[in-house]
Amino acid sequence: MANEIIERAYEVAKEQYAALGIDTDKAIEKMKEVVISLHCWQTDDVGGFETPDAELSGGGIQTTGNYPGKAHTMEQMRADLEKVLSLLPGKQRLNLHAIYGDFQGEKVDRDQIEIKHYQSWIDWCKKQGIGMDFNASCFSHPMADSGFTLSSKNEEIRSFWVEHLKRCREISAEIGKQLGTPCVHNTWIPDGAKDTPVDRNGHRVQLKKSLDEAMATDYPKSQMKDAVESKLFGIGAESMTVGSHDFYLGYAIKNNKLICLDNGHFHPTEQVGDKISACLQFVDEVLLHVTRPIRWDSDHVVTLNEDVQLIASEIIRSNYLDRVNIGLDFFDASINRIGAYVTGTRAAQKAFMIALLEPTETLKEYEEEGKNFERLALLEELKTKPFGAVWDYYCLKEGVPVSEAYIAEIQQYEKDVLSKR
Repeated sequence: MANEIIERAYEVAKEQYAALGIDTDKAIEKMKEVVISLHCWQTDDVGGFETPDAELSGGGIQTTGNYPGKAHTMEQMRADLEKVLSLLPGKQRLNLHAIYGDFQGEKVDRDQIEIKHYQSWIDWCKKQGIGMDFNASCFSHPMADSGFTLSSKNEEIRSFWVEHLKRCREISAEIGKQLGTPCVHNTWIPDGAKDTPVDRNGHRVQLKKSLDEAMATDYPKSQMKDAVESKLFGIGAESMTVGSHDFYLGYAIKNNKLICLDNGHFHPTEQVGDKISACLQFVDEVLLHVTRPIRWDSDHVVTLNEDVQLIASEIIRSNYLDRVNIGLDFFDASINRIGAYVTGTRAAQKAFMIALLEPTETLKEYEEEGKNFERLALLEELKTKPFGAVWDYYCLKEGVPVSEAYIAEIQQYEKDVLSKR
């Protein structure tokens, strides 16, 4: 698409939005504050680098598909991530799981990981000019085979994962210190029961005890922030999940932690967009894992749907960008993984752009005055406003492919790189 056409379309859109009291230039400038943490596991199906050609197993996580081009090495993963970053407007972050350490072929168990195993990732982020987030990896490990990790009643198992979490938090603090931006450390565990348990309380007592022990050391929030992530259920944990939303929300409020809201971790009729302002009355910040669940937590590639739009709109309407940490969590191995990455991230970014182009004050006035027809009508009319022209102009100004042009870029990358793996 010729630059002149993009710029001409933008001027028309700018006039239409100005009639509603919206400054599109300011909306584009505000997009600089929408920073998304890119989940590294989309490049290799949550395999990690603990062993050569590591494959995911157990722990309530499953990736479907075997599309050619999966990243098998750290070099391949970083090349893929660099390609993704080059196709996205704005500046993003990296979100790394502990299993992706630079172990140099050495077998390092998870209760023995150190900052040296992630130094090359920190250096890579410095080179890219981006921040980095981190996650304990409490799955796909012999010590997780029982179905319980931090909530285990077996002291050997429980203490192993407590030590892992302690080390992950220490590593996160050093990451944040070196990069000069807080590293959000997220704790999610797959613990639960396939069939109806009797002693739910016993496991939750253990989980609280483990979290208290692992998080006993305080780190400056300028270096790291703790988040805890709930889930409704998972594979092998259909009847009870120890770390439920009620459990972790209570823990986050009591201990001043971030609550992680994954929009695939709730009942299909619940909307995470509705939970944001509720949680932020009682916690300082939240962490988002934006995904696309289909009937359950199936982690499909994010698309611009109503659930994602509500999440973005609630954040912008409430002026909560500085209190919400935005991350993604999907992994699709059935299609080109780079294409999935870019499409999903752009969809999330578009939701925020649309939210920034909303005449919120006018809508609030209608609401306060009981003009519900007017509110409904304006919200409907906004759906056909030329948002796409503003988005294309934003991409043009950011120096990334406009509209569907990124498809050809990814096809070429597949031909030149992915097809040769």
